[in-house]
Amino acid sequence: LLDGLGLDAMLGDGGAVRGFLSFVAALLGVWLLFRIVALAVLQLFADEVVEAVEARHYPEIAARARPLGLHREAGLALRSTLRSLGWNLAALPVALVLIVTGVGPLLVFAAVNAMLLGRELTETVRVRHRDERGVPLPDLLFATRFVLGGICVALLTVPFVNLLAPVIGAAMATHLVHRRRAV
Repeated sequence: LLDGLGLDAMLGDGGAVRGFLSFVAALLGVWLLFRIVALAVLQLFADEVVEAVEARHYPEIAARARPLGLHREAGLALRSTLRSLGWNLAALPVALVLIVTGVGPLLVFAAVNAMLLGRELTETVRVRHRDERGVPLPDLLFATRFVLGGICVALLTVPFVNLLAPVIGAAMATHLVHRRRAV
């Protein structure tokens, strides 16, 4: 990894420094990849849960849902992945500054991922219900999405409960979006 960045020539024979930098780079890669994979898995379960909740609690709305085409679904997934990567990379310098506090990085990444999860979960519901021009339902308030994402992030930290977090989050998002629509 370091060779590709041109650091091999600069570090020369600094084995310990090279090892440490490689470890930090690998740790950073795993940290970011974990979030992207977690969002992808959450999204996979969310679609099915949204369909089930709509069929049971909002059958008239479920009947009008428009399936996403493969092209649109792939575009949404790519934007979601890039958004997740971008926000987590942007939060990294703040987390590094707060590393001396012990809990600072945890709080920073929890907040960033709460924002991302709330957005992704509500987006999963909204894009199924577009008007004839292709415009999805109105979005929820930022605070509502953030609290929804925060609840999901908290659930993901509890062993065994974390297995149900995608189901609970998608169900909550479905109810929030459709109740906002009714108002």
